[in-house]
Amino acid sequence: MRLRTIFGEALQALRFNRQRSVLTMLSLGWGVACFVILYSYGEGFDVALHQAFRAVGHDLVLMIGGQTSSQAGGERAGRRIRMQLSDIEALRESVPTIAAISPEVMIRGTATYGYRNQSVTVRAVRPEYGRIRNMSVDAGRWFGPDDESRKHRVAVLGAKIAERLFGEYPPEGEEIRINGLRFTVIGVLRTKTQISNYGSPDNDCIFMPYSTAGLLRDVRYPEFIAWTPANPLFREDAVRQARAVMARMHGFASNDERAVRILVFSEFMKIIDTMSLALRGLLAFIGALTLAIGGVGLANIMLVSVTQRTREIGILKSLGATRAAVLKQFLLEALVIVTAGGVLGVMLGYVTTSLVQTLPLLGPMFKDTSGQGDIRLAISPFAVAASTLALETVGLIAGLIPAIKASRLDPIEALRYE
Repeated sequence: MRLRTIFGEALQALRFNRQRSVLTMLSLGWGVACFVILYSYGEGFDVALHQAFRAVGHDLVLMIGGQTSSQAGGERAGRRIRMQLSDIEALRESVPTIAAISPEVMIRGTATYGYRNQSVTVRAVRPEYGRIRNMSVDAGRWFGPDDESRKHRVAVLGAKIAERLFGEYPPEGEEIRINGLRFTVIGVLRTKTQISNYGSPDNDCIFMPYSTAGLLRDVRYPEFIAWTPANPLFREDAVRQARAVMARMHGFASNDERAVRILVFSEFMKIIDTMSLALRGLLAFIGALTLAIGGVGLANIMLVSVTQRTREIGILKSLGATRAAVLKQFLLEALVIVTAGGVLGVMLGYVTTSLVQTLPLLGPMFKDTSGQGDIRLAISPFAVAASTLALETVGLIAGLIPAIKASRLDPIEALRYE
């Protein structure tokens, strides 16, 4: 029998058992849709989690003064290391792989606008800090080199502190008081949904030029030095060179990690990756189980079909149909059902994700309505390819056993079957 004839016989058999075939297709389609939607949720969760973590800075490296843990250069162990502004220039000149660097001090204070008072954390930084920490301005501007050199009394407000002080009124150009001194608001930051931070969240902070902060407190000794490498490939070398520069500047051993602590935030990304991978693996496993259940149902239906069509198989074999022809017919029936169910499942998954689009994740936690922390659902080409391959494999296995059974039937015994 030709393949075209066998395919026609398979389609005719499916049409004859239309209700059973449609129900089997629906069950397989539901399995595919579940797999695609669950995988889409896992990918959206991964993206939202990574974006929330990277909000602190795309490749932030933070240096914090500590205490020496070993003797070096005649100095005793346990000596306190206080970073200085001169360290900034030394690092800039000696470590060319540092793309941007800024000192930082945090000042606790009170911000006042009219009758509204708010306790705030003021971050005194240099203009490069905006690049280091992924600062996006929603209104106005970030302060520049001219503001730093001229010690302009300007401030950029975090989104939440701007809302608490001004409500719906636009803050740009207005004057506020910080610890009794007047500052002009030149910008408001876009709302940040971030799950990593040091100190107060950026949404609750006020940012001002580092030189201007000298009006509020002594800023000769930065609490932090924040920087970012020119390329992630240079990060390890840049960290090693930065520690060597600081060791030379302050007279401690270059392998003394406690003298100056260096926090590389990208290293914490491994925790996020592990959490995300675990969730995606769990969702993929659940989806695969759903597909497997559909495959068991298909195998059961095909076995029932072989039993019901025993006399038909006997007639076909008595008319000259070979084992291979019978085997191909039942395999084709299974693969047609599987393929139709797969197409139906992908379409159902696409429609569902298109209708839902986003699901809340971090937004309610941070009271953020901008949608930055939402899970965005989108059909993944990998999920479609994986579900299709898995479904065809399941269909082949589920259809192979009944097909082999049908091909091995003795025609005389089959014709006697009641």
